Amino acid sequence: MMNKEKADRLLKGKDYKFAKSMPKDPHAYTMFYDWGSRKTFEAVVQFIRDNGKREHWNYGKYYIYYYLDGYKYWTMGYDLPTTKLINRAKVVEPIPDEEFTMLNPKYNVDEFSKD
Repeated sequence: MMNKEKADRLLKGKDYKFAKSMPKDPHAYTMFYDWGSRKTFEAVVQFIRDNGKREHWNYGKYYIYYYLDGYKYWTMGYDLPTTKLINRAKVVEPIPDEEFTMLNPKYNVDEFSKD
C-alpha cells in the first residue's frame, strides 16, 4: 500500500514531458515505462484516485486531482492496467476581482454582479 510520503516523493522525483499536443491547456506527463516498476506506478495512480478531489475540467468531463506543492496530478480515469500516464500541471490561482479590474480597467466587476 502506498503512503502519502512515498507517493509525494515519487511524484516530485519524476521527469515530466511537456504535452505539445495541448498548448492551450499547458501540462506535462510521465509515462508508466519511465517508473521502472508497473506495480509502483499503479500504486501511485491508485493513491491519486483515493486521495484526490473530483473536479470539473471541460466539456462535461471530471477528473480526480491530487494537489502537491503547487501542482495538480491526475490520470485519465482508465482502469489501472490500461492507465499509461500521470499528468501534472501548475496550479494557477484565480485573480481576485479587484486585481482583475485594475489590470483590465474597461471591465467593471459590479456590472457582472447585477441581475
